[in-house]
Amino acid sequence: MAKVSGQIRIYEIINNRIISLLEEGEIPWRKPWVSGEPVNFITKKPYRGINPLILISSGFSCPYWVSFRQAKGKGGSIKKGEKGFPVVFWKWIEMEDSDSGQKRVPFLRYYTVFNLEQTEGIKIPKPQTRDFHPIEKAEKVIREMPNAPVIEHNKPQAYYQPFNDVVNIPKSNLFESDEEYYSTLFHELAHSTGHQSRLNRDEILKISSFGSHDYSKEELVAEMGSAFLCGHCGIEPAVIENQAAYIQSWLKKLRNHKKWLVYAAARAQKAADFILGVEHSEENSPPGGHPTGNCVNATPNG
Repeated sequence: MAKVSGQIRIYEIINNRIISLLEEGEIPWRKPWVSGEPVNFITKKPYRGINPLILISSGFSCPYWVSFRQAKGKGGSIKKGEKGFPVVFWKWIEMEDSDSGQKRVPFLRYYTVFNLEQTEGIKIPKPQTRDFHPIEKAEKVIREMPNAPVIEHNKPQAYYQPFNDVVNIPKSNLFESDEEYYSTLFHELAHSTGHQSRLNRDEILKISSFGSHDYSKEELVAEMGSAFLCGHCGIEPAVIENQAAYIQSWLKKLRNHKKWLVYAAARAQKAADFILGVEHSEENSPPGGHPTGNCVNATPNG
């Protein structure tokens, strides 16, 4: 492993830039790969309200959806054993009212849709992709990570599974830019440093509910670790605003923002250093403890 060499300065630069962006206000964060927003395959209308969240979380890479009747109308069918997903909508109904005579009342309704990948007999349009151009410095970081987890590209989702020590990330040509691909992969690799075979963050194998304090703390660590690694590779200008917005969204979950930003930066530095193969002497090693105050121990993301 290499000795500490200029890494602290990079962390300070990235940390200061993130803080500066946070002070300017929240920046909308979005998923950086281009699987497409869910739309109805027949009407071409995008789904609204809660429906995109329901359908995006299904894990399909195809953005097109149909009802059973629509699939049949296109000469196709639903594959045996496939389960659909609910799509909700409001329907206005005229009702008698003792005061005004009649009134319109909204009733929530739903119907079931299937992704085109769940159908047979319907040609699936090719997904939107772009040419990917590897960034050698980032590739070198990934290639030379000590005791690295398995990296897979099996699903259009980004996550780290600690129980089998596997990182999954969408294929590189599905991302809106090369930099966003590496930023997302660095985020998941930062999560993986908490595994017992690496930095052994105690709670890495514990399950924490989405949006909880513990989940938020680990997301801060992972995203700041990603920011540090992007700075090391010189690609942070292309992704720093999305990273700052993502960090901002998780800081809102915590009561003491400044305290937890400092704490997360210390753990993120350890994570980035591990990935880079950097050794620390005791006096240069960032603290690993938890800040004082109304906070609980950090729990990693699954």
